[in-house]
Amino acid sequence: METDPIAAFAHLVRRAVTAALGPDYADVDPQVRRSDRADVQADLAMRVARRAKQPARTIAEAIVAALPENDVVATVEIAGPGFINATLRDSWLAAAIAGVAADERLGVPVSPSPERVVVDYSHPNVAKEMHVGHLRSTVIGDALVRVLGFRGHTVIRQNHIGDWGTPFGMLIEHLDDLGDSRAEAELAIGELASFYKAARAKFDADPGFAERSRRRVVALQSGDAMTLARWRTLVELSMRYFEAVYDKLGVTLTRADLAGESLYNDRLAPLARELEASGYARISDGALCAFPAGFKNRDGNLLALIVRKSDGGFGYAATDLSAIRYRLTELGATRILYVVGAPQQQHLAMIAQAARELGWLAPPARAEHVPFGSVLGTDRQMFASRSGDTVRLVDLIDEAIARAQREAVAKGVDPTDAPAIARIVGVGAIKYADLANDRLKDYVFDLDRMVSFDGNTAGYAQYAHARARSVIRKAGGVAAAPVRVEAPAERALGFALLELPAAVRAVEDSLEPHRLVGYVHGLATTFTAFYDACPVLTAEPEIRASRLVLVDTTARALARALGLLGIEVPEKM
Repeated sequence: METDPIAAFAHLVRRAVTAALGPDYADVDPQVRRSDRADVQADLAMRVARRAKQPARTIAEAIVAALPENDVVATVEIAGPGFINATLRDSWLAAAIAGVAADERLGVPVSPSPERVVVDYSHPNVAKEMHVGHLRSTVIGDALVRVLGFRGHTVIRQNHIGDWGTPFGMLIEHLDDLGDSRAEAELAIGELASFYKAARAKFDADPGFAERSRRRVVALQSGDAMTLARWRTLVELSMRYFEAVYDKLGVTLTRADLAGESLYNDRLAPLARELEASGYARISDGALCAFPAGFKNRDGNLLALIVRKSDGGFGYAATDLSAIRYRLTELGATRILYVVGAPQQQHLAMIAQAARELGWLAPPARAEHVPFGSVLGTDRQMFASRSGDTVRLVDLIDEAIARAQREAVAKGVDPTDAPAIARIVGVGAIKYADLANDRLKDYVFDLDRMVSFDGNTAGYAQYAHARARSVIRKAGGVAAAPVRVEAPAERALGFALLELPAAVRAVEDSLEPHRLVGYVHGLATTFTAFYDACPVLTAEPEIRASRLVLVDTTARALARALGLLGIEVPEKM
């Protein structure tokens, strides 16, 4: 049976519209939503009235009169100018909840049209520190990967790390100066920022070092075996550190997902020759440029993608063109997601337009930028340390865990359990706070607020899950039982449980994880109200059994939704 109350009522309204107004209106959106005034509300009458040239209330009355016999709706009334408010039958609601409770996927279906989706996210730079700027791409990308995978899509992660280019000349020379053992010691403990700064300082201060660095770049690009070996050492040491951060943060990226700039190095020159020979790219001011349609500067001149620079080198445009071609033609992607900061919007749009013009990006395939705003400090300036330096991501994670542990102990958590709980809550706090915001907007990074167990935080949702699991443990488990939804708090919780599939689909369609975070907070809040209003363990046997099903399904829904966001849940808090 259909377990989504909005979809169930919308189906009935569509049939009624066609019956009342004729087949010409079969395509009308019923505009059904949850409402404070009823279980569900259809808002279509006002819009249809303009088309039908009749009063909205008359349209609403005709639709209500044409509603077919059904086992979904108990009562219907018309409010205001033509809002159609419906109360659903307790029996239908109970059966829908029972169906979700019995389903391992909690009513979330597998997509009927699965795709191959490439998700480009995280992309730190070799021999550079992962900082708070990488947090958003990594956390948002990982949530999208989890949601799309759960919906049945084949998801291909691409960690487009910065592992090639002119800076590697000075980095390799600095590696040589230090020696392998000392360099490994520095990079193994995460001193990437110090390593890079030291190389940069020597490059700027020592002409001899700078010249050796330039020769190293040439040797690297020409494939010199010894230089490549040193480059691989840098990449390996950096990857060990990145993996440690990913593990601490609890994201799904692995070494197998690496697809850095170096992957495309051998493809750049052939691509440039191909684009020049075809006439798609042409020489402009000594550089080989492509000019995708629709992009102009302030003077009205076409903007260029520089495929090959005037000195013969290749920049980001060539690499990104090679990447999109690889993802479409070799990986077989039908959807490519770039989880990259908002400032890259125009560049990525130009890459996609060029791919369309070249015939690589054709329907149903599409490329989508998933932009995000900046992370701000409590002073609402760009987030930085007191010294003004970029804040290391690993330090933020450690501090969040430490504060979560203090918060847990203050809340009465057993000190022996506090470290494990603090790790789950601390990491969850950072991820939840990031994902809770509309990704397009900047947000303030405030650890004190994030690690709180109150309000719209990970700790609050995790505590609701732990409370539900505690009830189940005290009950000795839960068995299948008929569901009853007679008390207002039972009905409210039942409706909240039925909304998980819609929340998951909303993230799949909009690529906005905050929609699922909103669901989590709403479910946790509704469960808390149910817990306060409806005794479970002391209720009469039939009511007790029903409420245990509600409690168990709530725990599973919270765990599932938070899991799709990449957030763990503790069994107790």
